[in-house]
Amino acid sequence: MTRTVLVLGGGTAGNALTVLLRRAGHAVDLVEARPDWNATAGSGITLQGNALRVLREVGVIDQVLRDGFPFDELGILAPDGAVLTVRPTSRIGGDDLPGTLGMQRPRLQQILIDAVRASGASVRLGLTATGIGQHDEGVDVTFSDGTTGRYDLVAGADGLHSATRALIGVEERPVPTGMAIWRAPVPRPAGLEHTQMIYGGQCFIAGCCPTGQDTAYAYLVERNRDRDTMDPSAHAKEMLRLAQGYGGPWREIQAALTDAAEVNYTWFDRLLVDGPWHRGRVVLVGDAAHACPPTLAQGAAMSLEDALVLAELLSTTDTWDDALLTGYRDRRYPRVREVVDASVQIGQWLLDGVRDADVPGLMGRTMAMLARCP
Repeated sequence: MTRTVLVLGGGTAGNALTVLLRRAGHAVDLVEARPDWNATAGSGITLQGNALRVLREVGVIDQVLRDGFPFDELGILAPDGAVLTVRPTSRIGGDDLPGTLGMQRPRLQQILIDAVRASGASVRLGLTATGIGQHDEGVDVTFSDGTTGRYDLVAGADGLHSATRALIGVEERPVPTGMAIWRAPVPRPAGLEHTQMIYGGQCFIAGCCPTGQDTAYAYLVERNRDRDTMDPSAHAKEMLRLAQGYGGPWREIQAALTDAAEVNYTWFDRLLVDGPWHRGRVVLVGDAAHACPPTLAQGAAMSLEDALVLAELLSTTDTWDDALLTGYRDRRYPRVREVVDASVQIGQWLLDGVRDADVPGLMGRTMAMLARCP
């Protein structure tokens, strides 16, 4: 039976869900608030094997592997750039996928945009939902341009500050963890073949991940600051100031930190909706339901897994009811909670200066859990 679905939000989760539902034969309208479909925002993204596993199901893995930079190791450096250790990363998505892949975030978004377009979904940009009404016949949605639509299901995939979450009365909101991150796209430093991370120095973490043959993204993690006192036009100078003193790839990175428009500063937040992830036939997906600091590089992966599981459940029964959407949340919640808690715990250990924290052990246990299919 063909059903009608409205996907609110054209980010990673919303795009993947749209493609998967279209493949199952459902009619999908995708509505995205940003007129540019968020096609140019962001610097880089780290995708581990479980994210790649979902992207294979979406049908875009060949493009992702072609345009990204796959690797199976993680380097830990001293602040001066001396290599302390190089560890293998687990292939949690399966032996036929790399353990990790870095890529430019805009490139991933464009690959998913192209897949949505090719799927035949209806796409409306520069639009939001302003009202949601539910009844026995489905969900009536009013949009910001005054138009309306009726759907069998609405999926709120509209991110951390989800308007859908507020419209349906889910009260949880993101909570700052006390940390923040500076990110910037940079040319790939010579010899950078995998993520390299430095713990200590002026920041908690100084990291760099290759995103292509010629590109990388660099990031610095520090205690969060009052954003109202920060001048965006000085972001490059401030990131450069924090980068001073780091060696290894950071000598080349420092030379590339010249454009404030390329530097992004973001607080780390924690979000986990503990109760139901739906109200009637409106369900939350991805960052609208949960979000975590990038200390485990699992934010996008958890959102992609949501899309895969929800699409699977919607495509295996004609009964779209409370039990199905409760089952979606119950299947996802334990896995997501473990990732959120572990990601926050690693950050808290850094904030508290815990020198004997078992970060490798926590990471290993979490990765072993994630190797199991969602």
